[in-house]
Formats: sequence, C-alpha cells, structure tokens
Amino acid sequence: MNRSLLSKQVNREMIDELKNDTQALLSFLQNQNDGIIIYVLEKLGRLENGYSREPLLNLLNNQNENIRALSLKNLAKMSDVSLLPIFVKYASNDESTEVRREAVSAIGRLRNEKAIPTLIKFLTDDDPKVVMQAIRGLLVFANRQDIKQELKKLLNHPNELIKEVINKEVNGFSYKSNSTQKHDEFPSFLRNTIVQGDVQETLKYVPDESIHLTFTSPPYYNARDYSIYQSYDEYLNFLEKVFKEVHRVTKEGRFFVLNTSPIIIPRISRAHASKRYPIPYDVHPLLVKMGWEFIDDIVWVKPEASVKNRNAGFLQHRKPLAYKPNAVTEMLMVYRKKTDKLIDWNIHQYSWDKVKKSKVMDKYETTNVWHIDPTFDRVHSAVFPLELCNRVIKYYSFVGDLIFDPFAGSGTLGRAAANLDRYFFLTEKEPKYVNRMKEDLVKSRDLFNQKNNQPNFVDIKTFISLSKEKYDNNRASS
Repeated sequence: MNRSLLSKQVNREMIDELKNDTQALLSFLQNQNDGIIIYVLEKLGRLENGYSREPLLNLLNNQNENIRALSLKNLAKMSDVSLLPIFVKYASNDESTEVRREAVSAIGRLRNEKAIPTLIKFLTDDDPKVVMQAIRGLLVFANRQDIKQELKKLLNHPNELIKEVINKEVNGFSYKSNSTQKHDEFPSFLRNTIVQGDVQETLKYVPDESIHLTFTSPPYYNARDYSIYQSYDEYLNFLEKVFKEVHRVTKEGRFFVLNTSPIIIPRISRAHASKRYPIPYDVHPLLVKMGWEFIDDIVWVKPEASVKNRNAGFLQHRKPLAYKPNAVTEMLMVYRKKTDKLIDWNIHQYSWDKVKKSKVMDKYETTNVWHIDPTFDRVHSAVFPLELCNRVIKYYSFVGDLIFDPFAGSGTLGRAAANLDRYFFLTEKEPKYVNRMKEDLVKSRDLFNQKNNQPNFVDIKTFISLSKEKYDNNRASS
C-alpha cells in the first residue's frame, strides 16, 4: 500500500495513543494487514525499559520477515537484558537473513557483558551482514584485550568490508593527510589562475592537498578536434596519470566529479564497423585503484534535438540487430578522496558563518537525473553548460573553496566559481581555448571586484616560478 495512503489511515496521533495503551495496540495489530503493521512499527519511536513487550513478542511469529525484523528492532529499544534469550533464538534460527541481522543488532544494543559470548559466536557466521552486526556490538568493548584478540581473527576475512572495518578499528588503520595546511586554506598563487600548458607538467608544481573540488570533462578519445592518441590504452594511460595527480593535490575527503560518456568512432567506410568505447566504465576501476571512493552517478540528459541522430537507418528498414538509439545522456561520476573520516569531519573544518553562507537554499535537484540543455560555442565544440557547473559547485564545495578543472576548455567552470564566491584554478593546453577564456572573462570582469581576485593568465614557465616563489610563505585563507 502507498505510504501516503497509510499515513491518512494511521496518523501520528493515532500511533501515539496506541503506544500508550498496549492492550489497544495488541488488539489493533491483530486485525490489520501487513502494510499497516509495518507502518506502525516504523513509527513507534522511543520505547523505555519496562514498556509492555506483549504486542511486539506476539509479532515475532508473523510470517512476514519485515514484521519480525521490525519487532526485534523495537524490542531492542528497551535495553532489557532479559530479552537476550529471545534475541539469540531468532539470531540463530530464523530463516530470514534480515531477521537474523536485526536480532544480532539487538544483542549488541544491549551493551551488556552478558552478550559478549553470543556476539563472539556470530563472528564466524556465514552471513557477512550478521558478522558486521556482531562486530558492531563488540566494538563497545574494544578496549578489552580478549575482544581485540577475537576481532583480530577477522583480519583475513574473505569479505573486504569486514577486513576494512577490522583494520581501522583494531589496527588503527586510517588514511592520513600529508598536508600541513588548514583544510580551508590553499596556496595563494593558485587563486583564479589559468595556466596555458600541458596539464601533467603543470600539476607537478601544485602542492599536495591544495584543491577542494575538481570538476572536469576530459578530452574524448579521438573525437571531434581533440588530440589523436595512438591507441585507446594510450588514452586511458594518459587519464590515469592526470587523475593520480588530481588525487594527490585534492584535500582529504574532498570530491572529484568526472563528466564523460561512451564515445563512438565513426567507420571509415561501409566495409568497416564503427566502434564505441565505454570510457566511464574503463576509467572507473583506475580511479578506485588510485584511491578515489565512488559516491554517486548522475545522468545528464540533453534534448534529443541537440544530439547526433543515429537511428535514421533503423527508422527506414526496422531490421533487428541494427537498432542504434540516439545518445542523449552523459555521466557525472562523483568520487571522494578516500578517508576514514565522515563527511561531517570535512564540514566541521569551516566556521559556522561559512557553512551558513554555503547552504543550498534555493530549489535543488532531488534525483540523479539532471535535465540540462547543452551549450554551443563558436570556438570550443564541447562546452560545459553554466547550469551544470553551478550545480556541481554548489553541491560539492563551500564559499571560498578552490575549484579545479585540468581540461578547462572555454573556462565555464571558472566563471561559475567566481559567480558563486569560489576561486578557480584552470589548466588548458590549446591556445585558442585560452584566448576564448580571456575574451569571456573580460566580459565577466565585474565578477572580480577585488584587485587580488582578478584572473591571472600565465604560461607554464611563469607558473613554475610562481610555485617556487610563493608557496612557502604566502597562503590564502579562503
């Protein structure tokens, strides 16, 4: 049943009344369908030790596994150690993985030493979810040497998530920053700087952990007017080298957003087939291996009229195997520099005033499907739409942060960053694109209201000199 309909049938006030009258609650639950029972169980809220168990215990025999699991979850709220035998029974014998997991979780929530032998027993369970819940329960007592020894036995567990947790919690494993800067600082010579030169050479002179956010669309493999690579492997190797450096210069726990899509190489004649390269899928394992943690995929949808038509032939003959859909999507692959720290840690690096200024208060996109019209430019064949840049910057950075694009093209990201009170650092190899940036940023000079915020166009030689001269003694607080 639809949840909106359920909320009309059983509102919050009704649930609170039933909660305070256990006999009424018991009678009510006995005469309802599964959907309503689940809804009520999800909304029961806090239950004190001493609350009547009868309605919940009665539901443990229900055929619906979700109802049994939610009943155990609510029973665990009472923190009543006398419930331990019941939790052990369902953790050991229930046919449902979900119920067993919830039962082990309930044992851990007791936070009682009487539960320790049972939790240790479940460390050898065949179900990794059950093992994870047992670990969670035992970590409350992780200062005890006997518990540490039991947990260390899992260091070679076949499940990678379990091994990662044990490494962190027992061995003190963590991803440590190499930066000596405060999180909200960056080298001043990078501020609103545009470097004309090879990105690999430029990045050599960017200090560790200088960048707050990178958003880029790399040149597609042998498409349009981009460089010709001798092979697809050579192209991927180039991207790998660049993104390794991007990882080095990115601050701990901060984001890298990559815009890309599969690319079609047209056939040279009717005797040959065209070839499509799955760039996002081939780049992804390279990124994960070098230390980027995959967070989200966002689908950028363009109007059909804006893309090249691929299905004209199929429209005429309708023969199977020849169907080719028009490619109206690109992908935004969202990564975070791997760290054992939660997002809250990154947020807490900023003052409350800066966090407040950075909040996304206007309408925002709630799904991972973004409908944004492409932008066309007389110089650059693949320009970032300003709206696309605006969203990425607002969602993944704070006011005053440094935003980086290693393949800047016409520099839309720089303009968007300035618009949103961020700073930018851009690199671009092609002189015609740099000239286009100069033209565009001159038109937008009103964005740069302070003298030291003016865009600084430099060649690679000048940039190297700036790096050597200014990094040690001149940092910008964003």
